[in-house]
Amino acid sequence: MALVASGVLGLNAQQADEEMLRSLYTASLTQGKSYEWLNYLSNQIGGRLSGSVQAQQAVDYTRKELEALGLDRVWLQPVMVPKWVRGTPEFAYIETEPGATTNVPICALGGSVATPGGGLKAPVVEVRGVEDLERLGREAIEGKIVFYNRPMDPTLINTFQSYSGCVDQRYSGAEEAAKYGAAGVIVRSMNLRQDDYPHTGSMSYGELSLSERIPAAAISTNGAELLSTTLALNPDIRFYFRQNCRQLPDVESYNVIGEIRGSESPEDIIVVGGHLDSWDLGDGSHDDGAGCVQSMEVLRLFKTVGYRPRRTLRVVLFMNEENGLRGGRKYAEEAREKNERHLFALESDAGGFTPRGFSFDCTDEEFAHIARWKPLFEPYLVHQFERGGSGADIGPLKSEGLVLAGLRPDSQRYFDYHHAENDTFEAVNKRELELGAATMASLVYLVDRYGTGPQPIIRGR
Repeated sequence: MALVASGVLGLNAQQADEEMLRSLYTASLTQGKSYEWLNYLSNQIGGRLSGSVQAQQAVDYTRKELEALGLDRVWLQPVMVPKWVRGTPEFAYIETEPGATTNVPICALGGSVATPGGGLKAPVVEVRGVEDLERLGREAIEGKIVFYNRPMDPTLINTFQSYSGCVDQRYSGAEEAAKYGAAGVIVRSMNLRQDDYPHTGSMSYGELSLSERIPAAAISTNGAELLSTTLALNPDIRFYFRQNCRQLPDVESYNVIGEIRGSESPEDIIVVGGHLDSWDLGDGSHDDGAGCVQSMEVLRLFKTVGYRPRRTLRVVLFMNEENGLRGGRKYAEEAREKNERHLFALESDAGGFTPRGFSFDCTDEEFAHIARWKPLFEPYLVHQFERGGSGADIGPLKSEGLVLAGLRPDSQRYFDYHHAENDTFEAVNKRELELGAATMASLVYLVDRYGTGPQPIIRGR
């Protein structure tokens, strides 16, 4: 009799979970707010570079919208962020002989210094990565523009792995080339598609003094192919580019935080979030407006379906992920100072595409516990549960007993838009965005109900 009763309880719990997931997906797809919020962020505010007026407008807007949800608490967490400005649009051309030039699309890398006022023109040396610099030596590099032309590996199905395999040339390329006397750096955009959009992104000079720093820019994939082909035909070509970006003093900005206090275990905190800042070329719809509005929607969905979390559910819209990670570090620092107990953190920062599953940074035991929920997601075709990374902003929270997770949408189109001018609202599909929000809410519901490791199951809702 006891075994029969146990089986009935288990069946009832499974049915309750299935019903809750269905109600979350239905609410998101029929009454969702995420697309409306993203429309405002993208089209009324635009690109939200850290320290900019637009970043502050995004802070004010999302705070107001969270307050309108009737959460238990909404607040701003001050954080000092870098303020880098692009200035006037960049300009570049390939010169095959005096007076014979072909314009190519470029953009300054985030954090780069400017060229001289009249621009920089120099011979070009093409390399496949920073490891080629030592082989070539100072004699072949000094006074030239180093052209990093290692493309993303198209054979890797996971495009984030492909990105990881070549992003070092963008981040460290100028620092390393300057050590060999290079005059400047041009980097092939991190993009699997051939197009005319240069993709920006963060870069670092390491410990180089201001006088040692050289200008760095990204060139579109079409531009990179043209430059490489032209250089192969005529090694004596010159490349010209002009940019007047600059770094200003740090300014104060904010993480935007809202929470529903837990009804039974309020000391246990579950975080969902994305980063509110973006690069300035597009309007940051995929990176990471989508993650922000999906995270906001998680809390709204629980209110819509009438679910009161047992644990405290907190949405955090982090500032300055793109060029400093100051918001993520600040949140983790204050959490430790306050001795807060975080149980689980989920980040959405891989675009607003069709959700496929999650990656988890956790122990074997925790993953085995969570993996048992996969069948609940199979009707929604969201059942790729795997071990791996989570998200940059929640990474600083990492500690024993805390499970970190990342929403994993289909990644095949993400780098077509990442850090580029075409990352705009029109590139986001409403249904895909809403599916992602419901998927996040479903996982948060299960964590709230069952925790992140083997423990007694709490019946009822």
